[in-house]
Amino acid sequence: MGMTITEKIISRHADLKRVEPGQFVMARPDVLLANDITAPLAIKEFRQARIKKVHDPKKVVFVLDHFTPNRDIRSAENCREIREFSREHGITGVYEGPRGGIEHALLPEQGIVTAGDLVIGADSHTCTYGGLAAFATGVGSTDFASAMMSGQVWLKVPATIRCDFFGGRKRWVYGKDLILKVICDLGVDGARYRALEFGGEAIRQLPMPERLTMCNMAIEAGAKNGIVAPDRLTRAYLRGRSKRTPRWHENDPDARFIETREYDCRAMDPLVARPHLPSNAVSVYAFKRTEIDQVVIGSCTNGWFEDLRIATRLLAGRRAHRRVRLVVIPGTHDIYCRALRHGLIRVFCDAGAVILPASCGPCLGGHLGVLARGERCVATTNRNFLGRMGHPESEVYLANPAVAAASAVLGRVAGPDELPAGGDR
Repeated sequence: MGMTITEKIISRHADLKRVEPGQFVMARPDVLLANDITAPLAIKEFRQARIKKVHDPKKVVFVLDHFTPNRDIRSAENCREIREFSREHGITGVYEGPRGGIEHALLPEQGIVTAGDLVIGADSHTCTYGGLAAFATGVGSTDFASAMMSGQVWLKVPATIRCDFFGGRKRWVYGKDLILKVICDLGVDGARYRALEFGGEAIRQLPMPERLTMCNMAIEAGAKNGIVAPDRLTRAYLRGRSKRTPRWHENDPDARFIETREYDCRAMDPLVARPHLPSNAVSVYAFKRTEIDQVVIGSCTNGWFEDLRIATRLLAGRRAHRRVRLVVIPGTHDIYCRALRHGLIRVFCDAGAVILPASCGPCLGGHLGVLARGERCVATTNRNFLGRMGHPESEVYLANPAVAAASAVLGRVAGPDELPAGGDR
């Protein structure tokens, strides 16, 4: 019996000829990632173990993105501890400020992750990097600390659910809508400890940022990882960017999938996930008059330059509704600078937006856009759990950047086709 892409990557990193779903292995990660929330916990465990040095400092990456610029004294102390630990152990992969951004946008942008890698991250959305044909999964801070000590991580090999997409996408339908459809079908635990592999002709036409968005949200169906087979778009994205030589893996012809699902993109509308689960998704056209108070465009899920450009195409010549606070979060400092050069920031400013630094900010109810009681927000983020973005009596509606931009203008959950022909509001 052949192996899937996920199984091949794990077997190579476990020094085994083959692996099977359910098998426990010890594997050697290529990249170990943590942030300003999870790294301090791992550092504490590392110090308590009285280990003198990190196994391989070149593999460790710390991205200070959740509460930065520092929200308060505690977050400032966490960041200071990470810097001091990094200097002590010769870890140079510390990213913040003009070198920084939101971790799951930053690592692909900077070529830190490449095809065929095995990546562990002390953050659940580490599965993003499956868009680059890597096996990437989230772990706890204790497992991260253990990997810093030993250079290894234990894994149970996941069985793979294959999701094939065919047919041309309608206007205003993006990768965000495809993954919301999958989550809606599977539920938030329907892919628990499975690999979600996305394929088919529609995926082969999907730009890299949208593939990364889909893999980012694989965890919202409970998946261990999301992954897309490498192709010409993968090679083009990594060419001149990857810091290491990519390794290209394909499914064997007789690879076994625990389940195969097919989706006709021609039948899909832009989707909106209603509170309080990402699986609670319906067509944007099902909403009548759901008024909103805030719109967030950005995050590790939809903070790519391409996402910002989609939004500005709809916002150009228009303004956010007088009742709506429009918040824009470019995924990285470099994305912000690129958006500035191409005039996107001016469009956002003219539309009445507040441009935030590249940080997780309001996505986890951290800072810079937290919701009050009873407020509603349309967001391009990845979770809308109860109290996720602030008060437990607030509501978050997940949507793609086009729907978010249209909603900002109209002051309610709305599709782009509902916008008037032009002019300000």
